[in-house]
Amino acid sequence: MWVESFSLDLDSPLDTARGQLTQRRGFLVGGDAADIAGIGEATPLPGWTESFDDCRDALAATESATPETAPDPVTTPAAAHAVELARLDGRGRRQATPLAAILRQETFGVDAGSIPQQVPVNATIGDGDSASTVAAAEAAITNGYECLKLKVGARSLDADIARVRAVREAVGDAITLRVDANGALAVPTAEQAIDAFAALDVDYVEQPLPADDLDDHRKLRDRGVDIALDESLASASVSAVLDADAADVVILKPMALGGPLQATQAAAAARDAGVDPVVTTTIDAVVARTAAVHVAAAIPAVDPCGLATGSLLADDLTADPVTLAAGTASVPTGGGLCGDGFASLHR
Repeated sequence: MWVESFSLDLDSPLDTARGQLTQRRGFLVGGDAADIAGIGEATPLPGWTESFDDCRDALAATESATPETAPDPVTTPAAAHAVELARLDGRGRRQATPLAAILRQETFGVDAGSIPQQVPVNATIGDGDSASTVAAAEAAITNGYECLKLKVGARSLDADIARVRAVREAVGDAITLRVDANGALAVPTAEQAIDAFAALDVDYVEQPLPADDLDDHRKLRDRGVDIALDESLASASVSAVLDADAADVVILKPMALGGPLQATQAAAAARDAGVDPVVTTTIDAVVARTAAVHVAAAIPAVDPCGLATGSLLADDLTADPVTLAAGTASVPTGGGLCGDGFASLHR
């Protein structure tokens, strides 16, 4: 198995709970063995996955002919994602079957012929003041988005409520609004926020409380707005979140879950528990982003997903086979990820 590192600059610095990101570093993997002839990507993001060094070491220890050496999805999910994706891409290319069809059949047992040509995506709106938030929302609507996710939590509660109200008044009732607090709220503030957002017909509040507070997230449910958990899945497994009855929606990142099949199976487990899955990325390069689109397409009747993240990168590994238009992401139809679309990346 070959492993090749890469580094991509972000279009602009991105503030996260673990500091500012200015670039994304990762690895492409592949090989000539029959079970791993495709291509995979590992783009670790500490806090969500193992470190860059641990990812490199896990990939270096992997031998394509020895399954026991494969990376562990629990301890080294980014490395596991790369190896699983390469194998699935190779399988799909050999069988002339899109990755989404393989994932759907493996996980849901649904006819692969029902894979959609597009999956719905949301636009993400930053935490600017009311005027800039409304302007960004209106621009997204003009570009065809019907689902908007607004960042909240960096300003006062009153300011955030005013921002969300201004957007609702500007875009009307037909547009789906979500808000994402990134764990910034305390319980009393979250309760007030959710009650106010319910009056504005907000679809869900994503990660209102700190990641490890599953019990209080459970108590926030049934107040008129769904509770979505994202960062909590970095500190607890999907099964732990479901067992705690802590969420109405789970945000699934294939890179952080150890691979596209792992993510699709997590989506099925969520559906079985009456919880809606939404797919997003960890600001990945084009190979992993394309895989995330296939994961979303494999989930029957998936809700709008956070897949429009390629614009966060200043450059990429190669041309993107996924087209974003009218609030949807196209699903590549070639075998595996995109047929020969990533041929230039193979070593």
